[in-house]
Amino acid sequence: MCRFMIFKGKEPMVLEDLLTKPAHSIINQSFDSRLRLDMRNPVNGDGFGVGYYSSSQHPCVFKAITPAWNNVNLNSLATCTESNLVFGHVRASTQGVLAETNCHPFSYGKIMFMHNGGISAFDKIKKTIINYIEDKFFLLIQGSTDSECCFVLFLDTLYKMGYDPSDASVRFNHQVLRQALLTTIELIKNWQVAITSEPSLLNFAVTDGESVVVSRYITSKTDEAASLNFSTGSRFFEYAPGRFKMERLDRAQDVIFVASEPLTFERNDWMNVPTNTTITISKTNSVLMHPIMDEFYDSDGHERSSALALSKGLIGGVPKPESDSDIDNDSHINLTHEPLTQMTGKVY
Repeated sequence: MCRFMIFKGKEPMVLEDLLTKPAHSIINQSFDSRLRLDMRNPVNGDGFGVGYYSSSQHPCVFKAITPAWNNVNLNSLATCTESNLVFGHVRASTQGVLAETNCHPFSYGKIMFMHNGGISAFDKIKKTIINYIEDKFFLLIQGSTDSECCFVLFLDTLYKMGYDPSDASVRFNHQVLRQALLTTIELIKNWQVAITSEPSLLNFAVTDGESVVVSRYITSKTDEAASLNFSTGSRFFEYAPGRFKMERLDRAQDVIFVASEPLTFERNDWMNVPTNTTITISKTNSVLMHPIMDEFYDSDGHERSSALALSKGLIGGVPKPESDSDIDNDSHINLTHEPLTQMTGKVY
């Protein structure tokens, strides 16, 4: 199924260093995911999208239905474009036809949105979603995916919270975005569980160009959600052709990644986001993690089954190197041995 990647940095980076050059970049994952076990869709070849912010408050979004690894325009764009906030998405369709309108990220005003996963019984609750949202947001729907419906539901939620996403003067913050995303998840969850016990996988990513909120969520107390990982450091750089790693000169969070699959072969660059958790990146690059404490929150910490996510090709760990030379052992910092609060700023 789909994969997404988010980059937020205090300084801009060239898109090719994020999307195309790294050996396990999201574009390379679209045809060479060593972690994918989804044999129904062995490649993410059903289109892709890249969204980024430049000098404008509104995001620039480039989408295509051609495979991401074979798009000349993407390669040209990536070599000459810089941004300090980038969304990338590669698609392996499970719902909706092959069309640019079904590719992520979706955008409206300042807002960008992506989804990895799927809503169970979407065909049965789609009308409920459409009837719930304001007409002004229903009219934004151009494609046929559950993801786009989730996006307009999120916009509608912001609007009903008193933050009109069509008003360029409205200022959001990470608390507002997180509350709107939690409400969106709550609505979808309630409509879905009333119809079927088959879990929905709701890894959402949303930004207003300053803050980012990402969820790793499943409507189950016993199953793992689709994989989600993050990495922070002072610099992300190429130390050998196609080989990148995160440098940590101090505890600065100058560079932050959130990704379905890790983008480097450095095993200790990445930390797993727990199931049913949100990860928030504030305007100032503080990273916060919050558990989503509803009926599917497991306060006892029981081990969840990865079978469902594996069956859908939605589990990805740290990529295995092609050879021992892919690993620079001297450069590793073992994040798992550090207190969680030090790695993420604050944890609630």
